[in-house]
Amino acid sequence: MLILTHRLETAAAADDRVTLPYEARIRSRLRVRLDSGREAALQLERGLVLRHGDRLGARCGTVVEVRAAVERVSTGHTSDRLLLARACYHLGNRHVPLQVTAAWVRYQHDHVLDAMLDRLGLVVLQEMAPFQPEAGAYAGPGVAHAH
Repeated sequence: MLILTHRLETAAAADDRVTLPYEARIRSRLRVRLDSGREAALQLERGLVLRHGDRLGARCGTVVEVRAAVERVSTGHTSDRLLLARACYHLGNRHVPLQVTAAWVRYQHDHVLDAMLDRLGLVVLQEMAPFQPEAGAYAGPGVAHAH
């Protein structure tokens, strides 16, 4: 079995890919099936969050690209930036991982949160899409959170 032990800091050419939902991309120890069908194991530094496009390396030199899987999410849309900021504030108070753009906010589907955003005035759509939440204010791009 291929054992992936570290994230590469370069965009090395990938030998294979692994497509994972967000919940799997926050785990440091996990058995996975690569897109080719090959079995592999993640044995990564604790606290590391895998991002779409990251490259993982094995001791044998194999490089695997991480892909964000399509998963069930809710996306709140508005053209009112103040309303979007208010929605992000309320979701953030609930410690919900968020993917934010200038026109929408996305989170893992939750009907209670959907109702809250609807009451605030956003148009909430349930959809199947890749989920790539913000890394966090104290972690730079691709940096693990230190405790």
